[in-house]
Amino acid sequence: MQMTSILVKKITNVFLFLILVSPYLHAQIPPDIKLKTGDFIFQDLDCGPLCDAIEQVTRSYGGKHFSHIGLVAVQRDSTFIIEAIGKEVQMTPLKDFLKRTKNPMVVGRVKSDYSAVAKEAVQYALKEKGVPYDDEFLYDNKKYYCSELIYDAFKQANGGKDFFVLEPMTFKQPGSDNFFPVWIEYYKKLGIPIPEAEPGINPGGISISSKIDILNP
Repeated sequence: MQMTSILVKKITNVFLFLILVSPYLHAQIPPDIKLKTGDFIFQDLDCGPLCDAIEQVTRSYGGKHFSHIGLVAVQRDSTFIIEAIGKEVQMTPLKDFLKRTKNPMVVGRVKSDYSAVAKEAVQYALKEKGVPYDDEFLYDNKKYYCSELIYDAFKQANGGKDFFVLEPMTFKQPGSDNFFPVWIEYYKKLGIPIPEAEPGINPGGISISSKIDILNP
């Protein structure tokens, strides 16, 4: 009798957990979207002044604010996100990726003509697991920030030709010749000059590429 009571209690707890968590997850990605290998998920992380500075100088789909991007890899019955975040390139279970922010997320998918390129790009990105995170935001320095990983993966999958586009980066306040104070402090700690006008790429730039469709505008 006691074992039955304990079992019922455990089942009830699991049921309540699913009730509470499921709507939270589905609120971020519409349940009618079935993620495929090679899809992109764009996030607004609200990570503080750094994210705010990035969002002010980048253009994103629909005027949204994207500060992070991950690449979907579906393996059997599990879905992972390949991303450059934290200390290195890593594979993050989808459920953990979704828990990172309460903000709705946007899903992008390459147009059908490029589906083979997307699959190859995922294979490249998987091989880059463990590569250090590029906290300097400098292209081609044997490190990756989030959208840099995506850029290189799709370039390699596209026969070494650009799939997305590198553009000059800016760390200055819009309409001003002054750098954001947060970037001045950031690069001072790194001990390197601010890489103003150096080539780079951001999640917003990828989101407005003519080569992808946004599935939940």
